[in-house]
Amino acid sequence: MTIRVFLQRAGKSSIRRIAVLLVCVLALGGCDRGTPLTLVKAVAAGVPALDPFFDENSGLGKDAQVASRPVRGSLQQGDTPGLYGGSKQPTVCDVDRLEEFLTDPRNDQKAQAWARALTISTDRIPNYLDRLTPVLLRHDTLVKNHDYKKGKAVPYDSLLQAGIAILIDAQGRPAVKCSCGNPLRPFAGDTNRISVRFEDGNQEWKGYDRSSVVAVRPAPRPLDKIALVDVEDTERGINRPVGTSGAKDATFDTREKRAVPNLAGATFGQSRRSLTDKGLAAGYAGDGLPPDDARVTATDPPAGTELGFGQYVMLSVAGDSGSSDGSTTTPPPTTTAPPQSSTPEPSTPEPSTPGSDSGNVSPPSSAPPSSGPPPGTSPPPSSGSPSPPPSSSPPATSSPPAVTTPPPLTTSTAPPPPVTTSAPPETTSSAPPPPQTTSAPATSSAPATSEPPTSAPASGEPTESATV
Repeated sequence: MTIRVFLQRAGKSSIRRIAVLLVCVLALGGCDRGTPLTLVKAVAAGVPALDPFFDENSGLGKDAQVASRPVRGSLQQGDTPGLYGGSKQPTVCDVDRLEEFLTDPRNDQKAQAWARALTISTDRIPNYLDRLTPVLLRHDTLVKNHDYKKGKAVPYDSLLQAGIAILIDAQGRPAVKCSCGNPLRPFAGDTNRISVRFEDGNQEWKGYDRSSVVAVRPAPRPLDKIALVDVEDTERGINRPVGTSGAKDATFDTREKRAVPNLAGATFGQSRRSLTDKGLAAGYAGDGLPPDDARVTATDPPAGTELGFGQYVMLSVAGDSGSSDGSTTTPPPTTTAPPQSSTPEPSTPEPSTPGSDSGNVSPPSSAPPSSGPPPGTSPPPSSGSPSPPPSSSPPATSSPPAVTTPPPLTTSTAPPPPVTTSAPPETTSSAPPPPQTTSAPATSSAPATSEPPTSAPASGEPTESATV
């Protein structure tokens, strides 16, 4: 009643505004339940930064024009073959000049802010720079960038266009944007939940593709060299020793074929390292990297296929890295399986393997027997409703289903009426049988704490695999 009076007093325009407000609240509430979008500022190649650490007109670094390449997975580790590019021009980034600038006492405030952004001390700047390697991005790459404002390094998430020259560390992580000297750190957000903003002269570049954006994770081990692709001649590969600027480069032919190894059964971590050592990239489908201990079930293309340097091999991994040994057993039908000849143990059966449905473990009360009793034994007949046998005796079984012809059985009930099954007559006499034969209370005579071992599948359902 209160709501009705309120709506009558409010005008139509007020009601519309309230409706719009409710829709917005509900929409925002739905978004809040997931991961919020991360605002990312686009940084185009060749466009000067508004608040750089280093004067970009002094030639510290030079970007190139490189078309972003497609990827197979938005998270790439720093040692992925072909992740970065190089050039015959070894001076895409003048590391010596950057070191001179940051160690100059006149630039001490900038040096302190720069070092703090990279979590090092100012006295370690020369040693840190000596271990960095200049490369060119081949993908639009997400990073944590930094501007220099009011004596401090101000962090912000940014998307660097392919072709931008950067320095990377010994694990392949972006560390410095060459043209302005701004420190870089790994992007920590969700790569699938970003909102890219193009502003301040950074217009959306040709070939921008949201699905080709990557973030770099550190390689699992420090590198001795970085395998690059010449951005001007993709048939030329460059092996660049870590901490050098190009003077010690060695070249190789990227067209040389490399066979995909047989990785079925190996872990994802082992498979990725094996591919990296061969000059191939590990691809996956999904929002995040699979765990290193996930078991690989298949590759695309399959083992033996020959690929060029840096090409992707898609890895499919088991959905439960839990540790299926690969063997699966189909559970027997619960209504048509013939009785077994072995004598079941009265103890509780082994638990089913992880992944099996607990609803499939206990058969219904009308399920056929899993095994027959030992020959020559006869539990005493009951005079009414049957009673369970002693706990030291094997569990009694029910009358065989009408669709089977089991061997002679000895049960705790009187022989069934002649119209029910073709089973031979029982060897013992007892009180008149119950009026119905299909519901002989055999299952209730089994110990309450156990089920016949053969009624549960030997293992869980086959482990499903997911493509990663």
